[in-house]
Amino acid sequence: MLHDRVLVAVDSESGERRSSGGIVIPATAAMGSRRLQWCRVVAVGAHVRAVEAGDRVLFDPEDKAEVEVGGELYVVMRERDVHAVAADRLGDSQTGLYL
Repeated sequence: MLHDRVLVAVDSESGERRSSGGIVIPATAAMGSRRLQWCRVVAVGAHVRAVEAGDRVLFDPEDKAEVEVGGELYVVMRERDVHAVAADRLGDSQTGLYL
């Protein structure tokens, strides 16, 4: 990866999710607003400061550039397009998440 680019692996799950009450919400359900998506970082450019390979990042799927490499679907984005990072390396933080 070059400069401030981040390569993330797109989750291949069905998109189905559960509410906090345990209700299953199908992937086809319409959302009233835009929904952000979590993905795992595969590679980062030399000028990326806050994200490392293996982290999970939150981004807006509307602003993505998809690329297929070896039959796998990835997304390339700038580091500034990452809304949040979840990583084990964040140490004593209670959530392991920083925004």
